[in-house]
Amino acid sequence: MNVKTIAQIGGDGIGPEVVKQGRKAADAAMAGSGTELRWREFPWGAGHYRSTGEILPENAVEELSHCDSIYLGAIGDPSVKPGVLERGILLTLRFAFDMYVNLRPARAFPKVPIPIEGAAEKGIDLLVVRENTEDLYMGLGGTGDGEIDQIIEAKRGLYNLTGHVSMSTGHRMALQMGIATEPAVRRITATACGYARGRGERSILLATKANAMPHLYGFWEEIAADEAKGQGMAMETMNVDAMCYHAVRRPWEFGTILCPNLFGDIVSDLFAGITGGLGVAAGGNQGDGIGMFEPIHGSAPDIAGTDSANPLAAILSASLMLRSLGEGKGATAIERAVETFLNESDQDRLPKEMGGQAGTEEIGDSVASIIERDREGKQP
Repeated sequence: MNVKTIAQIGGDGIGPEVVKQGRKAADAAMAGSGTELRWREFPWGAGHYRSTGEILPENAVEELSHCDSIYLGAIGDPSVKPGVLERGILLTLRFAFDMYVNLRPARAFPKVPIPIEGAAEKGIDLLVVRENTEDLYMGLGGTGDGEIDQIIEAKRGLYNLTGHVSMSTGHRMALQMGIATEPAVRRITATACGYARGRGERSILLATKANAMPHLYGFWEEIAADEAKGQGMAMETMNVDAMCYHAVRRPWEFGTILCPNLFGDIVSDLFAGITGGLGVAAGGNQGDGIGMFEPIHGSAPDIAGTDSANPLAAILSASLMLRSLGEGKGATAIERAVETFLNESDQDRLPKEMGGQAGTEEIGDSVASIIERDREGKQP
């Protein structure tokens, strides 16, 4: 029996509820496959922080390094200052395990309302490949009353960055630094080319803003274009503001989109909204080792415990996780089951955010049952 150990972090709000349903689907997909999923549950999130005063224990990275993947529900709670848990858990783990790829697929699903007339009929199936360790998300900068003078340090899988910044304006000020390095741009570009090739595409599209920020994003364009050429893939560019404009007019024209960190965060949420909302928006953080998979949505504490959360995004994130572990058959089984569930469900059995009355648990049970039914070759 092949064993894969999965670190389960339910997190906050609806996180534990939706992760439970994704776990059901993953276990159902792996049943009889020769691969066993062994789950290790970790309590990290707002509750752990309030009770212990620590965001992550000192041995967290070491504990997780013995797992094959991380499956996360959601992080964030009104009782904790915004950013504390997000930086302390999400960014810490992304950087510690050098998860330099953030994958955010966006596609039109059956019966999921799309806000753009005619888009569902034309079909939407795109993939945002977001660089996940650099750009303006490095956490470098500071504030000052007239001047800033500080040491700059950052540890990444590719390098240890050190430096010093000193400047003055005579006014209260803030500085946020964005960094791009050639090896980081090359590896994410190569990754995007690989996904595009697997999707049967001949080119990738880079989201940029080199006209306004030539040093950072002009560098990105230069390196990415050279790497794409070496990968045998054409590359087009589009300013990120223009991309947002065209996305809501012709979303069906987009395929594989390569993005620096900040732009990727923004446009992936836009495409999620275009394709029906965060309830069907899966996400994955990957590198050359352990990955972390999570729905794009937040913790939604206002509906926690009400059986109202839509678990489909978490279930689809479990599919991304299985695919990253080399379990493509199981991943496909989950994706097909989600489509079948939406196709077969009457309006009142759809998730509540889609106008139905189905609860979180019912949806998870339905998807898992479809996976089992398909495996056994039974008729609906």
